[in-house]
Amino acid sequence: MKNKKRILMLNYEFPPLGGGGGVAAKKLAEGFVELGYDVDYVTTWFKGLKKFEKIDGINVYRTKVIWRKELPTATMSSLISFPFCAYNLVCKLCEKNKYEFLLSYFAVPSGTLGRIISKKYNLFHVVNVVGGDVYDPTKKLSPHKNILFRNEVNRVLKSSDMIAAISSDTAKRCSRYYHIQKRINVIAIPYKPFKLKKASRQNLGLKKDIFYTISTGRLVKRKGFDFLIRSLAKLDNHKVHALIIGDGPEKINLQKLAKKLNISERIHFLGFVSEEKKFQYLSNADVYILSSVHEGFGIVLQEAMQVGLPIISTDNGGQVDFVNDGKNGYLIKFGDENNLVSKIDKLIRNKSLRIKFSMLNKKEINKFKDKNICREYLRKLK
Repeated sequence: MKNKKRILMLNYEFPPLGGGGGVAAKKLAEGFVELGYDVDYVTTWFKGLKKFEKIDGINVYRTKVIWRKELPTATMSSLISFPFCAYNLVCKLCEKNKYEFLLSYFAVPSGTLGRIISKKYNLFHVVNVVGGDVYDPTKKLSPHKNILFRNEVNRVLKSSDMIAAISSDTAKRCSRYYHIQKRINVIAIPYKPFKLKKASRQNLGLKKDIFYTISTGRLVKRKGFDFLIRSLAKLDNHKVHALIIGDGPEKINLQKLAKKLNISERIHFLGFVSEEKKFQYLSNADVYILSSVHEGFGIVLQEAMQVGLPIISTDNGGQVDFVNDGKNGYLIKFGDENNLVSKIDKLIRNKSLRIKFSMLNKKEINKFKDKNICREYLRKLK
């Protein structure tokens, strides 16, 4: 039997560790597996996880890093240490296997390791830039602000054989802040529909007569949940509640804000939930709200599209590639509380508009099938 072609992927995150970047890379790996490739995926170990396991056809190898304290977010020491801690493991894999190419997901820290390994073993190196690895306006140590990180991102991108950006916005940030002259390929994040086991509002403890907005993501400043809460406080309709799925360092601050604005009973912090439970909440909500300061792409919007939710999203980031204002949702400026209130109110009052947005989103999600996205990567390699 002929041996399968093999791909090596490097990403410091893999579910359940981390956020959207890990989820996106996993879906990309699954797409390559469906196309007949063997995929070795090197990532970070965390207590309770196995050093090696096969997940959805992906060979997942995990390495210890320095001071990773929690599942959802990485510490700076865990980020910086990943290339050093994973180096020996990756070398062993390269000496054992023949790879068609190496794909580093995130320019840093994954790309740093990929840069070293690709040179040592003469591997074709694809760097996938995701957003926060090149630009995060909410962080003092964002690579575009910090000279050390900026120089390393430059080295990684300029030494790579191919750059793939998850959105036109991310590609523009690379060109603007890192002066990249080579071609930057815009390739969307793949999406594999979740097989949903339906549940009623009653099963989830939700009320029939409430209009529910829903948002998912890590509770960090970049996600802008304070903007969402402040906006709902301005909405003169006590039958509008917000479901927020996720956890993170901003949770206490957000709870205090909701209390200060006297809307604690309308803001439901659901914490981390299973994928099945998340989709059950999504399918029982009325509108999805993305309130981020900036978003590299917005996997959460793909999930909302699958269940047919209308979308209201901020307009700074990769989401503008597939959220078309007035067609399948609305785009607003971050911090424009009055506009967000207006758009929520418009959807509450116009059921036919909600149905129109819903039908189009269910159709549009098919553009992101994982095998199609992976084929696009392979076409760009030629």
